[in-house]
Amino acid sequence: MPRLSVTLGLVLVMSLFVRASPPLRRKPPAPKDNPTTPAKAALGKLLFFDKRMSLDGTVSCATCHDPRKGWTDQRPTAIGVRQQLGRRNTPTVLNAAYHETQFWDGRAPSMEEQAKDPISNPKEMGLTHDQAVARIAAVKGYERYFKDAFGDPTVTIERIVQAESSFQRTLLTGDSPYDRYVAGKRDALKTNAVRGLAIFNGKASCASCHSGPDMTDGRFHNVGAGMHRRVQDLGRYEVTKQDKDKGAFRTPPLRNLSDTFPYMHDGSLATLEQVVEFFDRGGHPNPWLNSEIKPLRLSAEEKRDLLSFLVALNGDKVLVAEPQRLPQ
Repeated sequence: MPRLSVTLGLVLVMSLFVRASPPLRRKPPAPKDNPTTPAKAALGKLLFFDKRMSLDGTVSCATCHDPRKGWTDQRPTAIGVRQQLGRRNTPTVLNAAYHETQFWDGRAPSMEEQAKDPISNPKEMGLTHDQAVARIAAVKGYERYFKDAFGDPTVTIERIVQAESSFQRTLLTGDSPYDRYVAGKRDALKTNAVRGLAIFNGKASCASCHSGPDMTDGRFHNVGAGMHRRVQDLGRYEVTKQDKDKGAFRTPPLRNLSDTFPYMHDGSLATLEQVVEFFDRGGHPNPWLNSEIKPLRLSAEEKRDLLSFLVALNGDKVLVAEPQRLPQ
C-alpha cells in the first residue's frame, strides 16, 4: 500500500476522530453513591500516599502509581510488600476514571472495586480489609477528614475506597499535540506525526482497537504478548473462563506513553520502538491471536512516522505533590 499523503491523512483524521471523539476533559463519570467532592478527593489523596495501608509499612498506592513516573512505577512488574514481585505491569491511573472496567483483565467493574484489590492482595499491600480499616481508624488525625468527606468520622473499607477513587477521578491528562490538532490547530502536529496518524488509522490498523479520546476500545484482545512463555498468563480468561479470552488483555490507553514504559501487560517491551517492531512482526502466533494482528511490513520511515505520532499523544503530566505530613 503506498503511503497516504499528508492531505489524505488530514481528511482521515477529521472523518474518523473529530465527529466520533468527545473531548477528553469532559467530567468523568462517578457512581451515584459516590459523587466526587473536594473533601473526598482530599482524603483520598492522603490515603493514596499513606504506607500505613500496607502490611509492613513500605507500600502505598503511590509506590506503584508514582506521579513522577506517569503514575506508574516504570518497572516490568510491580514490587509489593516484602519485596514480592507482581506478575503484571502497573497501568497508569491517569484517565482511569473514563474506563468501564479496571485491571488488565477487567475483573473490577468500577474504580471502587479496583481500589479494594491491592489492599488485600498478599503480593501488593498485604492487609485484610478489616486490618486496613483498623489501622486508619486508629489514626486520630484522620477523623476530621472522614467527617468532612462523609459527615461523620466512621472509617469503613467502603469509605476508604470511595475516597481513593474520588482522588483518582481528578487525575486527568489531555491537551496533547494530537488533541490540539483534532480541535483544529493544524500546526499542532509536525508533518511526520500527521503521516504517522495516517499509518495508525490505515496501514497499521492501530485504530481498530486504539480508538476514542483515550485511544482504547476498552475491550480485550490477544495480541500475542507473553504467549511465547512456557507458563502463560491467560488474562481475561481467568475472569470469563471462555476459551476465546485466553491471553486477552484490555487495550491499554495510549496517553503519555513517554512516561508509562515499559509496555504490555507483562512489561516485556522496554521502548516504543520495541512495541512498533512487535506489532510489525504480527505479535507472537498462538491459537487465540486476534485476527487483526498480522505482519505489517512497515518501512523504516513508516515506523519513524508512527513513533512520532505516538509521542504526540503526550499530554499534561499531572504532577501532584506528596503530602508533606500525613495525619497522626
